[in-house]
Amino acid sequence: MAKGLDVGTMNILSGRQEGSETVFVQQRNSFVEIEYSDMAEQMLSRSEVLHIRKDDKVYVVGDDALNFANIFNKETRRPMQHGILSSDESSAIPMIKLITEQVVGEPSRPNERLFYSSPADPIDSPLTTLYHEKTLESMLGDMGYDPEPINEGMAVIYSELADNNFTGLGISFGAGMTNVCLAYYAVPVMKFSIARGGDWVDEQTAQATGTPVDKVTSIKEDEFELDFRTDVGGVEGALAIYYENLLDYVIENITREVDEEDVEEGLDVPVVVTGGTSSPNGFEDLFADHLADANIPFSISGVRSPDEPMYSVASGALVAARSEEGADEDAGSAETAEATEAAPESED
Repeated sequence: MAKGLDVGTMNILSGRQEGSETVFVQQRNSFVEIEYSDMAEQMLSRSEVLHIRKDDKVYVVGDDALNFANIFNKETRRPMQHGILSSDESSAIPMIKLITEQVVGEPSRPNERLFYSSPADPIDSPLTTLYHEKTLESMLGDMGYDPEPINEGMAVIYSELADNNFTGLGISFGAGMTNVCLAYYAVPVMKFSIARGGDWVDEQTAQATGTPVDKVTSIKEDEFELDFRTDVGGVEGALAIYYENLLDYVIENITREVDEEDVEEGLDVPVVVTGGTSSPNGFEDLFADHLADANIPFSISGVRSPDEPMYSVASGALVAARSEEGADEDAGSAETAEATEAAPESED
């Protein structure tokens, strides 16, 4: 049984097939440090709060980290920053390993196929993704999987555009990066990322309003809608301003890359927007409005978003993994058949 894994800056999600349903498991990709005490560790264990102890500290990991950060007035820490493993966080690898183990579980058989998301190198930053990609590959291999990276934007195409022959523009608005892929019959024509996403919106909003970043994140995830009926001076008004700026920046870079790649002007393709940053109500309509005003040299047949935009990348990675697993099984069956046909008949 194959699996798909979305390794995001804000969340890590896995997808696997159980009968006719796809089952997703999700954990927040963050942790918070608190002082150790016997009582605290006992209470955390009884409450099934994901945590680990190191010396005189306890690290609360995953979904509970944000709650503890708000209670203790602390900032969460992230194993990843700008879409890749954080070079500033000494605990990045052990923390992301713990979270990933919780999300993906043990392989159902040795060398189970697992496709994991990896961003493209950003075009607006000197960051590179090679170390991040290879570290995850090694970590997942040590867990017993046969891992393979899949471009995050291409995973969106696999997940959401099967009904259009895997042709269209897939955009994953993540926390650390925004990934873009234009594909034609499942062949990537253009793929890139930019080093801005939901974290950039939160950080700019926090700086503009004097609000802690984690508080801004909570407001965005719980209440925020892109309806532009909020006061400009509040957190939601600032979020709306920086969301618009992010969309304009993404579209500007799409237009530039399309020109540089010399994409055929006769294309008429749908656009799919996914990712946690695209979750607020009104995002899809706002992006369509801004896209309509852009000078992109091919036609857009429409903009759509899945019902669960958080799950698209994990779902697309699962589609790729199952396809590869099926191809491997077909190849193995063909080899077995050829060997049987070639074997000499035994003499009576």
